[in-house]
Amino acid sequence: MRHTRKPRIGLIGMGHFIYWPQFDGLKEELMQKQKDFARFFSADSEVIDLGFADDIDSSTICLKRAQKEDLDALFILMATYITSAVLFPFAKYLHVPQILVGIQPLDQLNYGKTTTYMQLCNDDICSMPEFAGVYERLGAAKPFYLVETASHTEAIAERVGVYERAIAALAAFKYAKFGYLGHTYDGMYDMNTDATAFAGTFGAHVKMLEMCELVDYVHAATDAEVKTRIDEIKSTFRICDPSNDPLTDYVHDNDLLLAARCSVALDKLVENNGLSALAYFYKGEGGNEYETVAANLIIGNSLLTSRGIPLAGEADLKTAAAMMIMNRIGGGGSFAELHPFDVCDDIVLIGHDGPHNINISDNKPILRKLKRFHGKSGSGVSVEFNLKTGPISLLSCSVARDGSLKLISASGESIPGAIPQTGNTNTKCRFKVPVTEFVEKWCEAGPTHHLALGIGDRSREIEIFTRMAQISHIKVL
Repeated sequence: MRHTRKPRIGLIGMGHFIYWPQFDGLKEELMQKQKDFARFFSADSEVIDLGFADDIDSSTICLKRAQKEDLDALFILMATYITSAVLFPFAKYLHVPQILVGIQPLDQLNYGKTTTYMQLCNDDICSMPEFAGVYERLGAAKPFYLVETASHTEAIAERVGVYERAIAALAAFKYAKFGYLGHTYDGMYDMNTDATAFAGTFGAHVKMLEMCELVDYVHAATDAEVKTRIDEIKSTFRICDPSNDPLTDYVHDNDLLLAARCSVALDKLVENNGLSALAYFYKGEGGNEYETVAANLIIGNSLLTSRGIPLAGEADLKTAAAMMIMNRIGGGGSFAELHPFDVCDDIVLIGHDGPHNINISDNKPILRKLKRFHGKSGSGVSVEFNLKTGPISLLSCSVARDGSLKLISASGESIPGAIPQTGNTNTKCRFKVPVTEFVEKWCEAGPTHHLALGIGDRSREIEIFTRMAQISHIKVL
């Protein structure tokens, strides 16, 4: 199963044709910069070399090549001074994020021995202001920048990685289908999402699904498929006895059997509909079959979320998008909300009763049987863990006053310590301001009450993504 799209990143080198007959070997030396820079990209991206442009005609040829490649972003390697006519076709006709790269070979010129040839080799930023002015005059989207010297390989790799992850998040929505199963939790006004506005903002189609399709897959799951899934569950999770919470119970073989069957069915729902993500909720009444199935999806949706197909509970489509972003920028991303705070340790618990990304758990995640899901109908096996300690990021997708979608983010720290043994994820989160102040600041930004909780400080990736996607962004901390 793979409904994740690798980012397609174009790379072009640029120079000035006037120099070549004047300086033997200069063009070849400058073109080598392009090959050297390409090595900084990871195998997670498809990097397409578009060639080398040094006048308007060669630039147009490279542009047409780029237009055929369905790019998600373009890196322009500025090898020396370049007239802005070479840039013009890309700024005008290629509507993808563009990053101007100036990697100067030398940390410092030897001023007493510098030749014109040597200066031209180190003129990587010379036309960067000229290029910036052309984007401005054309009314084109502003470019991004990467300026370094070649000796700072770690800094270059780190910055390319940040851009690459942000582009991966952007690419993940392109041609994607987000499933919508059931309806939002009754009464949660912040959750309702206009599917057309969502598609317009993120570029992903919203596909409406029915519970009857999922239940058909539950019935069709074979004994072999269910047994394989039970083996996977047992190797992935630690099954625990009831805690002091009277809602917890023993996990019996029949509980695992049902959860595994529902997990297999959920995989088929995703696969047969070509989904990249899913938001779902079904309340049900009186213990009917739909209610039973919906209450036993937590293990399956956690396994899918951990494989890069984010699932959001309570049919929160906006948080499914936030989880997708958090996953692609390297944070993992679990479905979460604010829980009780603690003024003694200056933390707030953040978590939920599913879905979760088990890749970011601090230990082997726990399974607990819940006799009842608070605020929901049905019973089933739930997942419990807290995040790895260290830097964390929060990302919420909400609706602004004008009806447009916006992203809200914050960075903090996951700290070690006991969490409630209630079959939910819960992470002790600390911020650089007192916890009560954090809660106030977060709420002032107007979030949806759910969020994507991820590991690492992903502030830069989120900022770049929001600029590339042209989505409003509020950074709380």
